[in-house]
Amino acid sequence: MSRFMNNIAVLIMALSAAAAFAQDVMLKPFVLASKGAGDVAQKVEATKAALSKAGFTVAGSYSPYANTTVIGVTNDELRNTAAKSEHGGYGAAMRVAVVKVKDEVQVSYTNPPYWANVYRMSGDLGDTAAKLQAALGKVEEFGAKGLTAEQLRKYHYAFGMEYFNEDNEFVKYGSHEEAVKAVEAGLAAGKQGVTKVYRVDVAGKKEVLFGVAMKGAGDSKMMDDAYLMSEIDFRDVKSAAHLPYDILVSDKTVFAQYARFRIAVSFPDLSMMGANSFMNIMKSPEAIREALSLTVGGKKDAR
Repeated sequence: MSRFMNNIAVLIMALSAAAAFAQDVMLKPFVLASKGAGDVAQKVEATKAALSKAGFTVAGSYSPYANTTVIGVTNDELRNTAAKSEHGGYGAAMRVAVVKVKDEVQVSYTNPPYWANVYRMSGDLGDTAAKLQAALGKVEEFGAKGLTAEQLRKYHYAFGMEYFNEDNEFVKYGSHEEAVKAVEAGLAAGKQGVTKVYRVDVAGKKEVLFGVAMKGAGDSKMMDDAYLMSEIDFRDVKSAAHLPYDILVSDKTVFAQYARFRIAVSFPDLSMMGANSFMNIMKSPEAIREALSLTVGGKKDAR
């Protein structure tokens, strides 16, 4: 009996240590898959082929600015896990970026465990992470000093700023089908400079994720993809997989994460003030909210 009790004690200690270790693992928003000489267009095609071979569906892609292509991908694990939590649909797609920086082409992607915790999903998307690594490679995780799963599940940038569950609620329609149709029509019209990059339907749930491009100039430049990234994506390894922005149709209602959350959680180490800081894009959250709201049939001041 004594030996049995000792074995139980050892097992409990081992499990406790494993749980503590898991909580202390520092996660970063992006993974650098590869870097080296090459042509962006050729690398994009090779990347799409590798993703398809690994079982991913390429939902869509776009070039938000020169020498950069972002690809939206999904698979069964992403769609099924997304269905198990409230607004888990934000995690129904991962994003892969191909960027030329001087003479080097970088391939990177959103880090599935990081975003699974950001979106408070029911799993850590470990299978998707393994498949992305097998398909594209992994040099390093980057984009932040790192946050634990616990920190990510309750993340907000600073006091008074939004959490994940404090997203923008733009408009409610009579049915899910009507809501999706309205979003599709608004994106197709593109009157606010917001257009569709991809659409992913969550498995077995009335929830649809749209990845959207944002283009603006003059008074509306603060919501423009290229302008935003020129201000905040300034490091040598690029975080272009932050794009595109998201719109979520959940049942009858159209949502989007508020930009003070959505941008900050991609760039959690960005300073509040100074060069390449949030201060330089302080008008962007409201500009983005307004453009998205009007695109999906909401009001200018919808929150």
